[in-house]
Amino acid sequence: MKRIKIYAYQAALVFKNGVYKRMLQEGTYWLRFGENVVRYDITSQFNAPAEMNILLQDAALANALHVIDVNDNEIVLQYRDGLLKQVLTAGRYAFWNNPVNNYAFIRADISKVDITEPVSRAVLQNKLVAPYVRTYTVENYEKAVLFIDGKYAQTLPAGVYYWWKNNITVVVGKADTRMQQIEINGQEILTKDKAALRINGYAQYRVTDIEKALLQNKDYERQLYVAFQLALREYIGALGFDELLEKKETMVPFVLEAVKDAAEELGVTVNGFGIRDIILPGDVKEIMNKVLVAEKNAQANSIMRREETASTRSLLNTAKLMEDNTMLWKLKEMEYVEKIADKIGEISVSGNGTLIEQLKQIFVAQK
Repeated sequence: MKRIKIYAYQAALVFKNGVYKRMLQEGTYWLRFGENVVRYDITSQFNAPAEMNILLQDAALANALHVIDVNDNEIVLQYRDGLLKQVLTAGRYAFWNNPVNNYAFIRADISKVDITEPVSRAVLQNKLVAPYVRTYTVENYEKAVLFIDGKYAQTLPAGVYYWWKNNITVVVGKADTRMQQIEINGQEILTKDKAALRINGYAQYRVTDIEKALLQNKDYERQLYVAFQLALREYIGALGFDELLEKKETMVPFVLEAVKDAAEELGVTVNGFGIRDIILPGDVKEIMNKVLVAEKNAQANSIMRREETASTRSLLNTAKLMEDNTMLWKLKEMEYVEKIADKIGEISVSGNGTLIEQLKQIFVAQK
């Protein structure tokens, strides 16, 4: 016989010729001939040295163990003293029952999508659990729709969402609900009189109904672009080139009204539209430049004729006044002499008194 001692926080299983006999807890024991023991630390997980079902036939051992059976579609979260220690996948596990361990277990069915178990977000983000969880984030400026196995499930507001990761297909479609802008550039359009124009514009819109935008329509942005394109063609194609230039300020209201119903069907609201450029063909641009030059020349000629007429009329009025007023005539004469004198640097006078009399006649008014 052999004497052995089992210490505190230990347990031992006795085998004889490979066959389980009994369990030993804290104390001193004698082993019979051919018996041997396997010691265990009861603060650690129990790893069975033989078939678990055979061992559990011993009621004492069964009561000393906490056995966890995990199915294929499950995981079990093992906590110790409130802290996550490990994730148990499919299989059978055993832990020693004692006050020191303070174990807790949460069983989760991962064959479904929704996480209904009492598991905190911190645990779901833990590196041990993360491989079994899929995460989607919907930003504050977004709305989203959830599809499960290709079927619409629900509309998701902003937030962070967690679902179990399995063979069920989960797809989240998201749309930005902020003000967005679509560029409508390089539109080659013929006017009613066959003038080819190229239009560059833009439109501002906002997604207001995500279910219409994502569930009832495909590529709603592309469809909105086509709606604006068709509205522009409808407006420009109904007007001649000259008429279009005269009525270009009515283009924006017409286009906005034309796309209003189409935008509503797409789940969006159009908030603005504008034209950046109307680009003319080279030959039309040259003709327009010639017309503009001709118009400006005609305006200049008209202004010159008005000025000449006004000047002539002013001279005529002055002549009439001078005809009736000798003094005014003499003042005008002196004004011209003064202007002439300004141009003369030096005067040499020669001759007899006749020249002096002539100057006197010029500068002195006759009584």
